[in-house]
Amino acid sequence: MKTFICLSTTLILSVMTLSAQSFNHEIKTEGSSPMLLGKINNQGLTQTPYNEWFLKNYKEYIPKQSSIDSLTTQLPSYTITLFMGTWCGDSKREVPRMYKILEESNFPLDRLTVVAVDRSREAYKQSPGGEHEGLNIHRVPTLIFYKDGKEVNRIVESPRKTLEEDMLAILSKNYTPKYSSVMLIDDILTKKGTSYIAKNTKKLVKQFKDQTQNLYELNTYASVLFYANKKEEAITVLDFNTALFPKEAKTYVSLANTYLYLEDTANAIKYYQKSLEFEDNKEIQNKIKELSTTLNISR
Repeated sequence: MKTFICLSTTLILSVMTLSAQSFNHEIKTEGSSPMLLGKINNQGLTQTPYNEWFLKNYKEYIPKQSSIDSLTTQLPSYTITLFMGTWCGDSKREVPRMYKILEESNFPLDRLTVVAVDRSREAYKQSPGGEHEGLNIHRVPTLIFYKDGKEVNRIVESPRKTLEEDMLAILSKNYTPKYSSVMLIDDILTKKGTSYIAKNTKKLVKQFKDQTQNLYELNTYASVLFYANKKEEAITVLDFNTALFPKEAKTYVSLANTYLYLEDTANAIKYYQKSLEFEDNKEIQNKIKELSTTLNISR
């Protein structure tokens, strides 16, 4: 009962502080469950239908008290921005836990900004208010810690240990987030551009080999780039991924699918054919035949 009294008190304070702003905008589309988009707060998360998972996971999570004691003294000097999806399973699990930790650490919620991102193909992991821009939000939830206006570190998708332990590791400056390969390639793209990656692929493969756990890390990042209208960057990352995982058919299929979306049939066929060297796939074979016929007709 104590837990929910604390939560209710915080909700009241949050509503009073933020009443002048627009929060908790809900989108409903036919055939899909509703979702919140843009800036939200815990008032939105404790309303139907989101309260079904939020309150349950909040109540059930018991943070480590030793970690809470340390966070109580250190955390209030930071600000936090959280990107999440009310449609995302990882967010449904981790976000209520985060609120529980912040509540028990007496963290002032006016130092927390929560942004709900889209799941649609056209605005994949984007916020309508543009809060995601320049922050490399490729998986959710992403929990970013700031001090003096500068990013200190982030927790991406899920903690390495527990949320409270990962938070303490960040405050102790002893933390490497998941998907560090994505952070690295995003930094290279931002500072040096696509041509650098194309010209230095072999050298970069050696650099990335130990940091990239599987082909999906960069594939997901490329999808985010593509739907953010950074198509050249997306192609570059997908092409680099084929060099990083040269015997994985799915890397070539992803690249081929992207070329097909861009109506570059010749390159789509090229990479679909390459994928068959590593996996026999009837669907891909039929796709190649269909595309080859179309390409010959257009010529």
